[in-house]
Amino acid sequence: MIRLSIPFRQALARLTLPVLAILAFGLILIGKADVVIEQYLSARLSDVLAPLYDVVSAPLDAARAEMTDVAGLWSLRKENRRLRAENQQLRRWQAVAMALDAENSQLKATLHWSNNTTEKFVTVPVVADNGGVYARSVLVSTGPHSPIAPGQIVLDAGGLVGRVIEVGSRSARILLITDLNSRVPVTLADSRGHAMLLGNNGPRPRLMYWEDGDAPKEGEQVVTSAEAGAYPAGLPVGSVHYIGPGEAELIPDADLSRLELVRVVDYGVTDMLPPETPHPAVKAGAQ
Repeated sequence: MIRLSIPFRQALARLTLPVLAILAFGLILIGKADVVIEQYLSARLSDVLAPLYDVVSAPLDAARAEMTDVAGLWSLRKENRRLRAENQQLRRWQAVAMALDAENSQLKATLHWSNNTTEKFVTVPVVADNGGVYARSVLVSTGPHSPIAPGQIVLDAGGLVGRVIEVGSRSARILLITDLNSRVPVTLADSRGHAMLLGNNGPRPRLMYWEDGDAPKEGEQVVTSAEAGAYPAGLPVGSVHYIGPGEAELIPDADLSRLELVRVVDYGVTDMLPPETPHPAVKAGAQ
């Protein structure tokens, strides 16, 4: 074992701190130099690889675009199949619509129906029942400057109610189809036969004067006829009910016993208004 002298050991102890400081400073310089060198080498490597990236990325981008186009073509094929199926369905519905349109045209021709797009209507409340000289009539409130005029047709949510017979400054009177003075030409929905609906002051008017061989059937629907120009064709009136052999009455579609709101429609027909003087049997029927 080497034994050092005391003076040498003292000198070595004084030199230890400076030597360590120099070594630490050197290590710091070496670390800084490594970072600079690394950045330099990275920049040079990027410069060398950049053209290679351009060369390699071009076919990769092209391949990616081709894959996108292929996926788009597949989606387009699926969309085409869906559109073809919808087109076939629409063609079927078109055939159904054309058949219904032909049937509708035939029914319109049978009913002498006309599409009057100029018709106007007014909705008014019923304020009184069974007043005046008519046994089956109602009074409606019209307000001033109302377009309601005698002869106009009155409907509720169910069907035909009657027609306007009197008009005042703020009210109007409606003759119901059940009044003895009411006459409504009608058409039987099934047989297309014609008949006449006669009021009898009761809750259900009588159905009479149908053609031979076209007797109405129980429950058959009845609509207005355009005969004589009194009513437009096709307005719902009610259904047939027999009270005896050959005795048919009509169950009205309109709720004539509980009228609250009615619609007064101007169809441009004012023929066959009730007489100025009510039928003499009205008084007896009203009692």
